[in-house]
Amino acid sequence: MIIGSHVRTKGGIFSAPEIALEETAEAVQVFASNARQWRHPAYSDEQAEEFRATWKEARLGPLFFHAPYVVNIASPVKEFQDKSVELARATMGAAEQLGAAGLVVHAGAGGPDEPERAFERAAQSLASAAEASDAWLIVELMAGTMGSVATTIPEAARLFEAVDHPQLRLCLDTCHLFAGGYALDTPAGVDACFEEVADHGLDDRLVLIHANDAKFERGSRRDRHENIGKGFIGLDGFRAILHTPAVQRCAVVVETPGRRENHREDIETLRELAVA
Repeated sequence: MIIGSHVRTKGGIFSAPEIALEETAEAVQVFASNARQWRHPAYSDEQAEEFRATWKEARLGPLFFHAPYVVNIASPVKEFQDKSVELARATMGAAEQLGAAGLVVHAGAGGPDEPERAFERAAQSLASAAEASDAWLIVELMAGTMGSVATTIPEAARLFEAVDHPQLRLCLDTCHLFAGGYALDTPAGVDACFEEVADHGLDDRLVLIHANDAKFERGSRRDRHENIGKGFIGLDGFRAILHTPAVQRCAVVVETPGRRENHREDIETLRELAVA
């Protein structure tokens, strides 16, 4: 298990290695382009070579790109769905160019009264984006907010079956799962969750954990992250999560609130819990 953070960069992706080292992160997640714009990532061969060299010199672990917030692969507005797929495909290309393991993209959401059509759009979008490079396309389950295509493990399995692409991988966000009703605040609930992952044949697809405590109670369907041990999942929940064999084979990345020192503290807490 490799533990790290989502690195918030102001100087672009090229500042990510330095910030990751400050946060003591091993695994790193970052936006490859502006998180709130439709701008595609674009790097020259020289920039890509420089970044790869810097990354290797820093001796950091796997790198993951996260799709910008504007991306919604199941959008009921065709213009937005098309732009989402185009941006995802461009970012998949950048992931391969810069040596990232893959791109994390939310499973998407449609209108409240069209779940099947939203599901079909999400599957079509993922199939198209996955063809853009040899990097992984990593689907992140959502917190059960209105119109979500995939919040539960069975919903994820159905989506993976529909897309049926070898590059597809799975990301589980602890806050999202908890908000969606999974009892990650208890060891028994953690066991049940990951047994469900295995029962649906997704344990080999699981490559990334977003380790975020939850600001609201279980089943709230509210995606509000909290620092590790300060939310409703709590230290006992994260201890059980980190001792799960499927998680120990993954990269674990915090997306918690605060500054670099808060990420550093959360990473250290997770490392202590992993050996406790």
